[in-house]
Amino acid sequence: MNVRRRHISAGVIATATALALGSLSACSSDSSAADGGGGKLDVVASFYPLQFLAEEIGGSHVSVNTLTEPGQEPHDLEISAKQTAQLQESDVALYLKGLQPSVDEAIGQSEVKAKVDAATLTSLEKHGNEVGGHAAEHDEDEDEHGHEEGSGLDPHIWLDPVKYAEVAEGVGKAFEKADPDNAATYKKNTAALVKKLDGLDTRFEDGLKNTETKVFITTHAAFGYLAERYGLTEEAINGLDPESEPSANRVKDLEKMAKADGVSTVFYETLVSDKTAKTIAADADLRTDVLDPIEGITEKSRGDDYIQVMDANLKALQTALGAK
Repeated sequence: MNVRRRHISAGVIATATALALGSLSACSSDSSAADGGGGKLDVVASFYPLQFLAEEIGGSHVSVNTLTEPGQEPHDLEISAKQTAQLQESDVALYLKGLQPSVDEAIGQSEVKAKVDAATLTSLEKHGNEVGGHAAEHDEDEDEHGHEEGSGLDPHIWLDPVKYAEVAEGVGKAFEKADPDNAATYKKNTAALVKKLDGLDTRFEDGLKNTETKVFITTHAAFGYLAERYGLTEEAINGLDPESEPSANRVKDLEKMAKADGVSTVFYETLVSDKTAKTIAADADLRTDVLDPIEGITEKSRGDDYIQVMDANLKALQTALGAK
């Protein structure tokens, strides 16, 4: 992933400046993080979880732009012409192949040499058939949600702190290669972040070890990795596609299962309508609460960054599952 350091023309400089100062900053041959943005490694992240990694690992040596705005559902993103131009001027592109089709296409066609696919930095698994059988019907048109067609692989790796730490290590190595002058800083920052994620993993493991029930209901199947990591069972209303509508049979099954397994809460998320979750909760006499898939940070988020929101998710799960 060697990133070329470009000598750019005046015309390109003018274009890059018009797009964003951050796009121009990495084009300097000086790779030190000078004031005013000069010489920074220019990173484009496809959505918030990768933006968070880039900022934590890169610190003051990187300029990070994200393609998905806060509050925007990342699966629905369509890349603009401005963002495509911004991407062309970047040194490193961080993305998760299969999550956002328009991003995959734009990065595939771009001349960015350091294209870092988070899906290659850890292992992806199928969680479809383990979530109440809903995914079997979804697999037929898997590409509708942006996953690789027919693969049924769950892209939500960032919700497992252990897998997310593996991705962080891969991003750190990519930064070291792209900007060797600051490799020591990237290595140090990566180690610090992995330590934070290890701490988060420990909090989840300890906090969810003894609970009255191990089953939780969510609007869509974003928490398969988290459930698997901590010995829980996720039952999703909508499967992997957050926008699909559940069948009447699925709703009935969920209501029966909730009674049988002592489920108290139906979780919804901030970026998708809570209508179905609230309807099911009302019919089954259950509570509702937020379990945030952290696809973006907004004013509604229960925290200012990934770690804070994950800790809020832990508290919500502890309450819902009856942690002892």
